[in-house]
Amino acid sequence: MSQATEEFFAALPARAPAVLRGPVVGTLQIDLSAGNRTEHWLVRISPGKAVVEQAQGAADAVWSSSADLFDRLVTGRAQAISAVLRNESTFSGNVMLFLVFRHFFPDPPGARDPRETAREQTGRA
Repeated sequence: MSQATEEFFAALPARAPAVLRGPVVGTLQIDLSAGNRTEHWLVRISPGKAVVEQAQGAADAVWSSSADLFDRLVTGRAQAISAVLRNESTFSGNVMLFLVFRHFFPDPPGARDPRETAREQTGRA
């Protein structure tokens, strides 16, 4: 597993209050494959809280991805929904957990808020 992925999972609990503001509750298992090895992560989600452990267990949803794709997701070089739609990763179970979890991923490098761009073009700051 890459350092970016390790740092991503380590930072989830601290970032959860800002990301998990809705009433979604459940456990998401994330399976990351590299070659013939699969690492399992459990993320227990509740309003304002995320508990992370590197383990396999009972989950309301399972998301399977290559470790390489997940590295691109945690660095903003790929988008989670696009990866699922292209069948680069798979998801089963409570889809709300996936939709909420994807908000932990960063924006693509160089991405800008369209409102800020519009303000610059109209001359207002």
